[in-house]
Amino acid sequence: MRNAIVALVLQFRALSKMQRGLLLVVAALLCFLLLGQAGRTHLKPPSPPIAEFQPTEKWTGAPSVSPDSLVDDEKDLREAQRQSAVSRVDLGNRVASSAMPYGTPLMAHTAELAVATHEFAKSRTSLEEILERHRGYAAKLRMAGRRSGSVLSATLRVPSAELGATVSELKSLGDVEQEEQAADEITQQRADLEARLESAQGTLRRLQELLKKQTYPDGNVRELQRQIANASAEVNRLEAERNASEHRVIFANVQFSLREVVTVPQESLGAQLHAAAAAGFGEASASLSAILLFLIGRGPIVFLWMVILYVPARLVWRRWLANAVPAAAPVAQV
Repeated sequence: MRNAIVALVLQFRALSKMQRGLLLVVAALLCFLLLGQAGRTHLKPPSPPIAEFQPTEKWTGAPSVSPDSLVDDEKDLREAQRQSAVSRVDLGNRVASSAMPYGTPLMAHTAELAVATHEFAKSRTSLEEILERHRGYAAKLRMAGRRSGSVLSATLRVPSAELGATVSELKSLGDVEQEEQAADEITQQRADLEARLESAQGTLRRLQELLKKQTYPDGNVRELQRQIANASAEVNRLEAERNASEHRVIFANVQFSLREVVTVPQESLGAQLHAAAAAGFGEASASLSAILLFLIGRGPIVFLWMVILYVPARLVWRRWLANAVPAAAPVAQV
């Protein structure tokens, strides 16, 4: 051992001054790092001992609520709400990303068709047969009878797979006046709806679990029950929206209208003359009736004013004649 130390000292002395200085600097840095590590280890406080689990006594009355347990329960409630909000966003992104590239697109089909027919009753019966043959139904139907022809408007629901065949048969009921078809993709809407529904269901489950702990005072229990009622209503609403979206995908919506075309027959010459004579005599009788009505309604007042103005008018007329005759006599003599 002594020989090894002597050999190291001799090798150190054989080094140049620059090499011995660098070696001393490196040794000093290593000693400083070792001393710092040892100091941190010595100053670290000891970890507290883990308390053993003590079983609680049997519950014999109303639960006593400590401030610490109340704070913990409120923290659990806020944590459940926060996790619900975060999981809603994460789940929506995950469902949307998994449904869009690889899932089958969800399509909601709609169509609008207007048909004119000369045989309205037969077409009405054929419409019911077409719906029965293609397993469809009329969600809304309205028919109005007019002199110019009856009109039928209906909202039809048919399976999406039967839409093309149903529209083709509806066209055969008469002459097509208007036709329009559309297909709306609701894949993204359905993914978002599923994400919101799953998040609402998770929130409802967590709130129900918190209610089962029976550690809330009366005021907080009522607040928790109110939140459970709101979460349950939200779940029911989202389930109804999901059912409606499924119905839109399974059944296509068809706005159908059927109009009766009434053909007016051409009149003969005798019929036209008869119609013209009837119109002329009708207008003459209407004029006579108007005159009689005027005389009956305004005749008495006109007769009264004629009697009142008769005497003054006669005096004026005589005076005018008396002045006019002497002026005309000299002219006749000349």
